[in-house]
Amino acid sequence: MDTPVQPPLIKVRRTEPSDYVGVQRIFSMPRAVWGTLQIPYPSAEMWRKRFAEPPEGSYQLVACVDEEVIGHIGLHTFPNHPRRRHVGQIGMAVRDDWQGKGVGTALMQAVVELADKWLNLSRLELDVFVDNEPAIRLYKRFGFQIEGTFVRFAFRDGEYVDTYAMARLRVE
Repeated sequence: MDTPVQPPLIKVRRTEPSDYVGVQRIFSMPRAVWGTLQIPYPSAEMWRKRFAEPPEGSYQLVACVDEEVIGHIGLHTFPNHPRRRHVGQIGMAVRDDWQGKGVGTALMQAVVELADKWLNLSRLELDVFVDNEPAIRLYKRFGFQIEGTFVRFAFRDGEYVDTYAMARLRVE
């Protein structure tokens, strides 16, 4: 009798300065770069600095399997902007070989819980390329709605592409 294979345990945690190597690897992969506003060939030093000296109001989480970094999500808040203190902006990427395996769900679950239960944010925002259907489905599962389209928002792979502005309002 075959024993069913258990899916790997995905652990989400706050980033540590040493995580820059794993995050740089994520953003070195073609599908991860395609779905974000990053450019190819990121330097490890850039990521080292981001994690060593995070700006105020920045919360960075990673998803790991057996301590290997396979996903990253950032939540950026506005602690010094009184009229936007209730808002968080999200950016996320999952390593190419881990996409479609629950990593994005684990990261979104963790960041929504952080925003709702600990930071008292009532609005979460993100931008997503209109052709990134898996990401759009994921965000909709977490209550995000499309609020508008930014036309020719970014230059990707030799052409201008549109993005959706999506947001989730916490129900009180």
